[in-house]
Amino acid sequence: MKKWMAQWLLIPMLLISGIVGIPQAAQAETDPLNLTVDAAIMIDAETGKILYSKNAEQPLAIASMTKMMTEYLLFEAIEEGRITWDQQYSVTDYTYRLSQNRALSNVPLRQDGTYSIRELYEAMAIYSANAATVAIAETIAGTEDNFVTLMNEKAEELGLEGYNFVNSSGLNNEDLMGMHPASTGASDENVMPAKAVATLSFALLRDYPEVLEVASIPRKTFREGTDDATDMPNWNFMLPGLVYEYEGVDGLKTGTTELAGHSFASTATRGDMRLITVVMKAVDAQGVGSYKARFDATRALLDYGFAQFTKQEIVAPGQTIEGAETLAVDKGKEDEVAIAPKEGISMVIKSNEKDLYTPVFTPTEEMLEAEVESGQVVGKVKLEKTEGEDLGYILDKEAGVDVVTTAAVERASWISLVFQGIGAFFTGLWGNVTEFVGGLF
Repeated sequence: MKKWMAQWLLIPMLLISGIVGIPQAAQAETDPLNLTVDAAIMIDAETGKILYSKNAEQPLAIASMTKMMTEYLLFEAIEEGRITWDQQYSVTDYTYRLSQNRALSNVPLRQDGTYSIRELYEAMAIYSANAATVAIAETIAGTEDNFVTLMNEKAEELGLEGYNFVNSSGLNNEDLMGMHPASTGASDENVMPAKAVATLSFALLRDYPEVLEVASIPRKTFREGTDDATDMPNWNFMLPGLVYEYEGVDGLKTGTTELAGHSFASTATRGDMRLITVVMKAVDAQGVGSYKARFDATRALLDYGFAQFTKQEIVAPGQTIEGAETLAVDKGKEDEVAIAPKEGISMVIKSNEKDLYTPVFTPTEEMLEAEVESGQVVGKVKLEKTEGEDLGYILDKEAGVDVVTTAAVERASWISLVFQGIGAFFTGLWGNVTEFVGGLF
């Protein structure tokens, strides 16, 4: 009797075991790295193609990775001539008091001092100096509160999602000694999903690649040769010569607060490929957050990216797309025009998956009206994966290549158009007659 009961009890236990095992197997497929992070993402820096993603849509605190938005707005203001690198900033009570807190990442500013935008920028980019960041925000927008408005507007313009900027530095507002932007809460902190952080990193490198000139400096002295000289080691310990050095790393920005944990947006190159990675709230195997944990997670991502993915040409320059060699033309001397992608299409993909991608043409309109010019954009061609999961792009507009006409089609003369109209009329009439006759039988 007991043996019979034991056998029956074993059946539900096996079923439960099987059910519990399914998500673990599924997770092993979708997360080959099993990173101990709250979120992570890796993208190709040239196209924005997503190569790895884990909980990348969940808004999380971003800490000093915030400063990449401040950098973007700074470079934009320099480019537009609204401020200059040599412009002098006069210290305010806010930036003076904040800068004296060395428990935060800061270079001390003199109450009656003036500092160039360039040296404040270097302090922000290398040492993550918070008061220097606020100083830049005040220079650009008058007040940090006004600057926060610019940050959120720029985030929308760049296509970020799930963001909320409340200050320029990434500190929790509680650390700002009651001087936080008036439009924000006393304990607010900047948040974004990993995907949005990657999108911001992508835009910063695309629009202002010179950011790497300073982001890649391992160490520098603030106000060298003066009584205020302050050593500024870069918090990105993966740079050359630092403790977690990794070949090819030259940016971008670390971030650490109690809410954000240990986070990092990195970029690195190997050969002709540049990757961007983001890890958020990294911990070790025991669940403890640390600098090492975030750099270990970043190393695992970069190792995976450079080992498993390569840039491959899927469509050669001048190659036509099967099934989309021509497009119909109305009122032209020819009934159709040849079309082809404007340029070849390459994609960073897993080395053994090239044959799984096929080009798909989407026309702007099904028929063109003459006169048609050579080189006229008539649609886009995108690569679609025929088997398995494709993570897509961080920005849909980055996907695909323009398809253009490769010849011109002149408009037909008025007499030709008359005969075309007559022909179309009788063709339609004949079609209606045959349909009517056919319907009798």
